[in-house]
Amino acid sequence: MAQGSSQAAPHRVVLVVDENSNPFEMSCAIEVFGLRRPELGRELYDFRLCAAGPDTRMRDGFFTLTGVAGLEAAEEADTLIVPNRPDTDVPRSPRVLDVVRRAHARGARLVGFCSGAFTIAEAGLLDGRRAACHWMWAESFQARFPRVRLEPDVLFVDDGDILTASGSASALDLGLHVVRRDHGAEIANAVSRRLVFAAHRDGGQRQFVERPVPDVPDESLGPLLAWAQERLGEQLTVADLAARAAVSPATLHRRFRTQLGTTPLAWLTGERVALACRLIERGEERLDVVAARSGLGTAANLRARLRRETGLSPSAYRRRFGPARGEAVTA
Repeated sequence: MAQGSSQAAPHRVVLVVDENSNPFEMSCAIEVFGLRRPELGRELYDFRLCAAGPDTRMRDGFFTLTGVAGLEAAEEADTLIVPNRPDTDVPRSPRVLDVVRRAHARGARLVGFCSGAFTIAEAGLLDGRRAACHWMWAESFQARFPRVRLEPDVLFVDDGDILTASGSASALDLGLHVVRRDHGAEIANAVSRRLVFAAHRDGGQRQFVERPVPDVPDESLGPLLAWAQERLGEQLTVADLAARAAVSPATLHRRFRTQLGTTPLAWLTGERVALACRLIERGEERLDVVAARSGLGTAANLRARLRRETGLSPSAYRRRFGPARGEAVTA
């Protein structure tokens, strides 16, 4: 299970590589959990790769992975990232499935990227649970595992101790979500900046986002988003965003759906919650001030939104991620 970032020993993340695993998701995990981050002044995770044998043939034989630990390394994982093989109809190794079951039984958090949900489901751990997988395999997944509550059109699903992401790029979304859950919004923001990747894409956003070539070159939402992020404390509405973009609210809604896979209001609310989290982490204790500066209005709305997003009350969030930990964020 997740551990607080104030512990002396970093949370150990172990990724199991299996035959025909996809190297992209492996690289995403290394980028998020494995790199040293001297700019933060501490290590966030202790990351290791492991495999069933000394030589593991990666997807389509692109290369062979050698020199990683054996499966015994998975026995020490606080978070276990399961194999994600694109040949979803091929049964997983019994040894790998046993490792996954044992990790779950002792309380480790399980993470599946892309087709990783197949591994967790084959281990018998997803029955009655929510999960995500790549849209291309949604139909076959539901046919094989009808007792799993598949959410076929979301980026990722956080179901407590089992988290699954839908596709390759959403591995980064889920990875940053895990960092945010473990270490708070400020740290997650610092990691996302280093990745040059959006820091806050809600798991409920759509997997497949159409990105047609625009008829005119100024339809990108980038300038509008940057403008809004500087004014989150103001009483911005969707109508204000549409006026700034010089389009109708209906057109703005369509562009958000097309380019971001979400609605203008959902994006604005998510950004405000993320700002509120950062303010709490930086030491602001007055909830009315946090609510006002983040644009959430009232302390009651702040409490409701923060609990919905993080599962924590403002006081619990402060205890877990606030400056009382004696740690400075220097990013």
